[in-house]
Amino acid sequence: MATAVVRPSNSTKVSIDLPGSRYDHFFFSAMALAMLTTAFVGFAHTYYLAGVFRAPLPSLIIHLHGAAFSCWILLLVTQTSLVAAGRVDLHRRLGMAGFLLACLMVILGVLAATDSLVRAAGPAGRDVQFFYIVPLTDMLIFAVLIFFAIRARRNPQAHKRLILVATIGLLIAAIARWPITFLFRNAAMAALMSYIFLLVLVVYDLWTSRKVHRATLWAGGFLIFVQQIRIPIGKTAAWHAVASWVQFHAR
Repeated sequence: MATAVVRPSNSTKVSIDLPGSRYDHFFFSAMALAMLTTAFVGFAHTYYLAGVFRAPLPSLIIHLHGAAFSCWILLLVTQTSLVAAGRVDLHRRLGMAGFLLACLMVILGVLAATDSLVRAAGPAGRDVQFFYIVPLTDMLIFAVLIFFAIRARRNPQAHKRLILVATIGLLIAAIARWPITFLFRNAAMAALMSYIFLLVLVVYDLWTSRKVHRATLWAGGFLIFVQQIRIPIGKTAAWHAVASWVQFHAR
């Protein structure tokens, strides 16, 4: 548990608990488990309960993308559990593996999105060229936040919030597959539902320190901004021209 030391004029040391430090292990571990549950519920029918690599997915790249995503969620649970157990040494050793996995996920995410574009796959009745912007911007959000999370690895409070928000940005695909009518295959509604995780993080910050952590503010703001601005951009003729060019040359 982190403490701050105050040195009065008589040189007596007084230890004061930093706000929220005693609850962090429980909170971030619980959030990781909630994300694991969210992903499992979303992909259970088509992937996890369908045999994972034996699941009837349309291409190898989608299988690899699903495996990498699953490994990331499991790594998040493992990393938060290691910190909660006091094994920061193992947490740091796994950090490099996590960074490499994050890089692989961005590459596979772009390839999987392009594969879906070429196959003209996507939500029923949705313009596939418009929808192409959704997974691409998801990878942009993830890459940017992971980059800053790695830079802030010596600042645990910022680091774990950036990792958490980066992972929230990946949950739309899972939430959009929940067997709930207003969510199923609805990326916009799934994005709004994913903001519940952000709201919980904001409430936690306010409860433990009476203010929202700077990393929560800017990372959450960046996530929401990109997810909302991509909708009008995806409807423009310029974006359709880009998506059409990729669709043609990626065949």
